[in-house]
Amino acid sequence: MSTSSANLSSREVSLSSAPGGFGLYVHWPFCGSKCPYCDFNSHVSGLIDQNSWRDGLLSELAYFGAKTKGRRLETVFFGGGTPSLMPPSTAAAVLDELASYWFVSPDLEVTLEANPSSVEARKFADFRAAGINRVSIGVQSFHDQDLRFLGRAHSAMEARNALTIAKKTFDRISFDMIYALPGQTTPAWAVQLNEALAFGTGHLSLYQLTIERGTPFFSIHKKGMLDLPADDLAIELSEKTSEMTEKAGLSSYEVSNYAVSGHESRHNLTYWRGGEYVGIGPGAHGRIAINGTRKRTEQITLPENWMAAIKKQGHATRVFETISKKEHIIESLMMGMRVTCGIDRALFSQLTGVDLADCIDLQRSQALVDAGLVEIDEAGIRATSMGRQLLNAVIEALIPDVY
Repeated sequence: MSTSSANLSSREVSLSSAPGGFGLYVHWPFCGSKCPYCDFNSHVSGLIDQNSWRDGLLSELAYFGAKTKGRRLETVFFGGGTPSLMPPSTAAAVLDELASYWFVSPDLEVTLEANPSSVEARKFADFRAAGINRVSIGVQSFHDQDLRFLGRAHSAMEARNALTIAKKTFDRISFDMIYALPGQTTPAWAVQLNEALAFGTGHLSLYQLTIERGTPFFSIHKKGMLDLPADDLAIELSEKTSEMTEKAGLSSYEVSNYAVSGHESRHNLTYWRGGEYVGIGPGAHGRIAINGTRKRTEQITLPENWMAAIKKQGHATRVFETISKKEHIIESLMMGMRVTCGIDRALFSQLTGVDLADCIDLQRSQALVDAGLVEIDEAGIRATSMGRQLLNAVIEALIPDVY
């Protein structure tokens, strides 16, 4: 992948810096199977015209690249779906075009989400050659029984093998685990987490199982056939997670993400810090500034409809609208409170044009401080470890009209 920006003028490069960062999200909507807990835009298809999909992604890249030309691109994220099912040549084709539109950062972070099946793991070297330098693997569990419950197609042994191959292939690796499963005890989770930490990947995404509307698990849960851990056990599991990751040298930098310093997901931090990002592919969302006005973008969701729009007009944008100042402020507060370092007062003002103190309920925020749930100082505002356990309630108190 070329990181040259020869196609950009010096004036365009000078316009490149974006407060909070600037990234590209590429959505690959296809999966080998649909997991019962997943509410992402993913689809199972046995027949994919790979050349058409590559060309479609390049077409949308050109559409948004022209609107944001000259920015400094710091991150790329191939998400899904299961983007490790795409040909590595498709990823390479996207990456090779970046310098046509943006100044590509010399330390560009390029992440690929991957499943740990043996077939996909064998493609890791080809993805590395294509320009991927960070992989995020959907392990979810090291117990075959849990994997079957979660509807995962891989085995625990395949997960271990994939991590071993990834460590030999990529400099930066993350993987996902899901806990707080029905019947799971704290000691049982600790055994799994200990194995996860032993791989020493530098980054882990550890999610408590949540029941999302529209998924098979939602229907089963609604019928009373799927019981999640009680609140006190969920908190105990979360506290054990924080204790073990901290001891292993991984700090909690976001609600569900833990990393050794320097291994944080810079792409996700762009979201949480209120930066800009282009989203291409079915159902992809974006946030970009055009002539100083922040815009919300959304692409058509269904793959076949997305492709039809691409062939008709060169892109499949279904939403391209201005975000009101109020919406921007609320979104910045909600996203910023997710990260452990919280909301930086200076960056917030730079992004929104408003002082942070004017955007929160001062009386309630002081009550949160007194309760040990929030810290406020000259640098900004952040939730404490106790506050992160009750984050939704904390945000509701800070910005009551969100709800």
